[in-house]
Amino acid sequence: MKFSVIIPARYASSRFPGKALVDVAGKPMVVRVADRARRSGAAEVLIATDHRDIARAAATHGHEAVMTGKSHASGTDRIAEVAARRRYAANHIVVNVQGDEPLIDPVLIRQVAASLARHRGAHMSTAAHAISDPRELVDPNAVKVVLDHDGYALYFSRAPIPFARDAFARGIRRIPPGLPAYRHLGIYAYRAGFLRRFSRLAAAPLERAEALEQLRALAHGYRIAVTITRRAPSPGVDTPADLRRVRRLLK
Repeated sequence: MKFSVIIPARYASSRFPGKALVDVAGKPMVVRVADRARRSGAAEVLIATDHRDIARAAATHGHEAVMTGKSHASGTDRIAEVAARRRYAANHIVVNVQGDEPLIDPVLIRQVAASLARHRGAHMSTAAHAISDPRELVDPNAVKVVLDHDGYALYFSRAPIPFARDAFARGIRRIPPGLPAYRHLGIYAYRAGFLRRFSRLAAAPLERAEALEQLRALAHGYRIAVTITRRAPSPGVDTPADLRRVRRLLK
């Protein structure tokens, strides 16, 4: 199986400007992500950015960066530009690894790529992890996903889904045994042909309401295969507090 990893990294993060370049155990964070991605077995790892400082940091540490437009609304649009410029074949698999995941598991990257290769009926693939903590189920920052019998996504939401009517009648205090509650992990694989198509799809009302880009694919009738991983998700970096936590873990 051949696949590419593309890491979208913009400088102007709304919650943490410049976070792609913050120091994480001696290296810029986006370089840490690229280092992990290389261990996944990807044929190539590219950093897609709109900022020269990020490109220079990548080159300094032996990674290839691709300069992209500054007006992209999402990381997927940035990746789509790179895929078009590299002229990937329609079936070539591209994995979107977020630039703020310095502890991402290389095995997970490969699993998501393999899932898409295996599910011929899927246009995208992603990953999820079983929820055992009720606080996670009700947290709107933890995106949930429900699946069909074949492991395809039915819906993604910030709300607690599935909602166990009887068990949760007096509040969500525990996860009842057998409830298929999964937290979505923000990693995606696409076939290059679909990636070009996805970037041209109109945003869906559900996508706008939930602020979840993957709902655009479902709203337009495209299928997303979901890999269930037993490994706990690694913490990403959205805020300076998250950065301090990751630095402590690396120590």
